Order: sequence, then structure tokens, then C-alpha cells
Amino acid sequence: MRARLVPALVMALVALVLTAPEARAQVVGGFDFDRAEVSVTGLQVPWGLAFLPDGSGLVSERNTGRIMRVRPGQAPTQVATVAGVSASGESGLLGIAVRDGWVYAYFTSTAGDNRLVRFELTAPQTQTVILSGVPSAAIHDGGRIAFGPDGMLYVATGDAGTTSNAQNLNSLAGKILRITPTGAIPADNPFQGSRVWSYGHRNVQGLAWDAQGRMYATEFGQNTWDEVNRIVAGGNYGWPTCEGACGSGSFRSPIVTWTTAEASPSGLAYANGTLFAAALRGQRLWAVPLNPDGTAGTPQAEFTSEYGRLRAVAVGPDGWLWVATSNRDGRGNPVAQDDRIVRVPPASTGGDTTPPTAPGNLTATGTTATATTLTWAASTDDTGVTGYDVLRAPGSSGGSFAQVGTAATTTFTATGLTPQSTYRFQVRARDAAGNLSPVSGTVTVTTTTGGTTGGCAAVATTQTQWPTGYVVQPVTMTNTGTSPITGWRVTVTLPAGHQITGSWNAARSGAVFENAPYNGALGPGQSTTFGFQATRSGADAGLPSGYACEVR
Repeated sequence: MRARLVPALVMALVALVLTAPEARAQVVGGFDFDRAEVSVTGLQVPWGLAFLPDGSGLVSERNTGRIMRVRPGQAPTQVATVAGVSASGESGLLGIAVRDGWVYAYFTSTAGDNRLVRFELTAPQTQTVILSGVPSAAIHDGGRIAFGPDGMLYVATGDAGTTSNAQNLNSLAGKILRITPTGAIPADNPFQGSRVWSYGHRNVQGLAWDAQGRMYATEFGQNTWDEVNRIVAGGNYGWPTCEGACGSGSFRSPIVTWTTAEASPSGLAYANGTLFAAALRGQRLWAVPLNPDGTAGTPQAEFTSEYGRLRAVAVGPDGWLWVATSNRDGRGNPVAQDDRIVRVPPASTGGDTTPPTAPGNLTATGTTATATTLTWAASTDDTGVTGYDVLRAPGSSGGSFAQVGTAATTTFTATGLTPQSTYRFQVRARDAAGNLSPVSGTVTVTTTTGGTTGGCAAVATTQTQWPTGYVVQPVTMTNTGTSPITGWRVTVTLPAGHQITGSWNAARSGAVFENAPYNGALGPGQSTTFGFQATRSGADAGLPSGYACEVR
């Protein structure tokens, strides 16, 4: 009897193995979380994370004031120390960024403020202050810095424990600031002569932009709601009047809220239509899918309690998602390897490491005083090309190429250029596994003089629409002349029956928009933006047909 049962049991087990469902990788936002790996250990409270052209990372350590170079599988090495760091509570050496050979570092100083310096790694002891006087405290120092797709440097500040700072436009605390790479105030900032880009913030520690150039930020709530906000120029985000959804037309509400126990969100990154938010108290990485209109889908948590407190997240040049822990900050439970960097590989079906071919025949056409249109021949790839990165360098030679945009097709219009200036452009392709192609050939472009001494042009983008209405944003108004202007007017041609119901960043009478007090002064080639919302009948799918610009 037993001899007959054993073969039957074996056959049953074989059948079970052959018919068992295949194990599936945990792929979220284009990354395979089942294949996450600890790549760097032995850091001391890492806070900021940026990358050098050679693919290595730079990490700022909050309490030591050191900047460490990190590579997967290698011990961290110190490459710089930021002078004058005062670390206490949440303050210290915070965010870092890299652009055109410069390293930027934001920190709490022994002088009693938060400030921003920049230096070259070849001479790290020579540190130039480009922003100072930001209120500081042992709590709520903000600290994340990042370059936007417009080439400007954005700085997140906290309210420094004084809630009234957030609504005070004369204070740099409780804000997101926007400055040039040398610390100057851009002419198209929403408040004339001010570094303030948005206000009403409690403690922003994460900044990111999606593929359409829309900006997002993570923000710590007080006791109830943490937030992810979509950031617009001049926006007021409500603190301290409200926390979470404000329910008032005077304030902008978040696209996502969590309880403070679930999140306490710090770093923020974007990839593949998804925001990734590193949570400290929540001890998880939140993946927030974005809808086409910039609203959020249902967030999904990864790494819950697996690696402890998470502070920074970034997409590396290797295509992997890099996540830094913060378990030695006095509020965690560190293990021997802490603090660590965990890397998550891009999802792929077969471990693809073959990059796409380089884009071909890069050309520029339709060059004006402030824009040019690039076209190129498509790359090929064994798993499929997912998009292209557009790179730009100043002048006809020298200077570093930096990414200025992305394209899903083989054309891209570069805007915001300066009249009578020379630029070089290159393009590279990306595939689904995160592989990057070699760069294309270089095309050199020289912009025109801009025609009249006081010309302007308005270009509009329909952000979203529905049967009975639509939102047009941004309308980019550019000074195409060769002389500064002090005011502008844009007349929108609306289809019959359409009515504008709201607008921002411009004064409006009917369908005629004029500059606000803070965005009328534009130098040659400089731009500003505004937007509006309109209604229409459900049977009418029309959109505005013209945007006529004139200098006032």
C-alpha cells in the first residue's frame, strides 16, 4: 500500500510545482522593490543627496558638516567640510545640489542664520555665500535645495518655530525661494524684488518636478496632516491658518495628505509618472502616482519599517532609485550599518543593460530671439525607447552640458533663451530599464536680435480640460525685444459662449490680461507666466484661438 502511495505523492507534488503561479516582482513606479539592495553603509545622519557627472553621489551629513562621496559597494570618502555649521536638533548641514561644476550647500550657521554657499570640489575650502539671513532654529529649518527645469535654484525654508513667519512676505522663513545660480533675484519671480516663490509653509523638506515641469513639495504638518503640494508661483499654502486641506479660495490645498504617524515626509523624487516621498516617523517610502492633470492617485507604501527612518530619495544617473536612512539623528533605532543608502533597480523583464542607440541628425529650426525647435532621428532599443533628455551648454565652446528638458517624441522647443546668444544642444535617449544612450551630435544655435526694441509674444498651454471647461496654464509672456519693458497686455480670443471664471498672476478685464505689479518688468528674453480657467457648453470642445501680446 505504501509503495503505491509514494509515487502518487511525488506526482502530485510535481504537478503542484508545475502549476504554481509564477512569482511576480513588486514593481511600483517603474522600480523593482523586490531587488532593493543596501549599497552604502557607515554614514552619519545623511540629509542631502546629489550626483556628480561621473555617476558618483554626494551626501551631506547633518551633524558633522561633512560632504561624502559615495559609490555602490564602496566606503564613503570625505571630499569637503562646510565651514561654520551649527548642528542642534533639526538644524545643521542640510540640502546639497550640483550644477555646472559647483556644489551648493544649505546649512545652519554659527552666525545664527540659515545660509547657502557654493564651491568647487577642486577648491572646497573656498566657499562663497550666495544667500544668508534665513531665520533658523533648532526645529523647522526646511533645507532642501534643487535646480528646477528652468535652471533656477529653489530653496525650501521652514518657519523656524515662529508660525507668523510663513505669511510674512518680508521674511524668508516658511517659504520656497527661487534664485539664480549666483544668488540673484530672477526678474520673473512672482513678487517683484523678492526671492519668494511660494509662501504659507510650515516646514518643506522635499522638492521635485514632473515630466511636464510641474513642481511639487513635501511638507511636515503639526499634529494632524502631512502634505504633498503642487507648487505654483505666488501660491499661498495656508500655514498657520490651516493644516491639510484648507477649504478656502485664498489658500491652495494639498494633492495628498497623511497623518503625521504615517509620514513626516522629507525628501522627494519623481520618475515614471510617480512621486516618491521619504518618510521619517512613518518609516516607509511613499509612491504617489500622478494623474495627467497633476493630481494624485492612491499612494502606496514600500519599505514599511524595513530600513527605519528615511530622509532622502533621488533618481541616480544609473537609473536606480537611491534612498538614504536617518536612523542616527536621535529619533531612530540604528543598526550597525547605519546610516545606509538603499538602491532600487528599475524594473526590467530580462536584466536589460543594452542602451539605446544615439539619436541622429539633430537639427534646429525656427530660431527666434528666445526659442528654437530641435528635431532628431529616433533612437532604437531592444526593449523600447521611453523618452529623450535634452541637454544644453552656453556658448559655442567650453561650459558644461546640463539637462534642460525631456521629450516623449523626436522634437522639443527650447524656450527662455537670451537674444543674440549662442547655445549648444545635445539629445540622449532612455529605455524602460533606465539605460541611457550616447549623446547625439551637437547643434549650435544663435538666437536673433528680437526685432523691435519692445516686442513681446505669448504662448499658451492647455493644462487640462473637461466637457464644460478648461484650464490654460502656463501662458508664457516673453519680451522678444532688445530693450527692457515695464508692462504688457495679452488679449485672448475666446470662442463664442466661453467665459473666463478665474485667473492668476495677472490683472484681468474680460479676456484681456495685464501684468500684475510684480511681473511687468522684463529684460530682453525674460519671461513670466499667468493662467486662467474658463467655462463652455458641454457640446462645445473649442479652445481659445489666439493670444495677442502688446507692450504697455
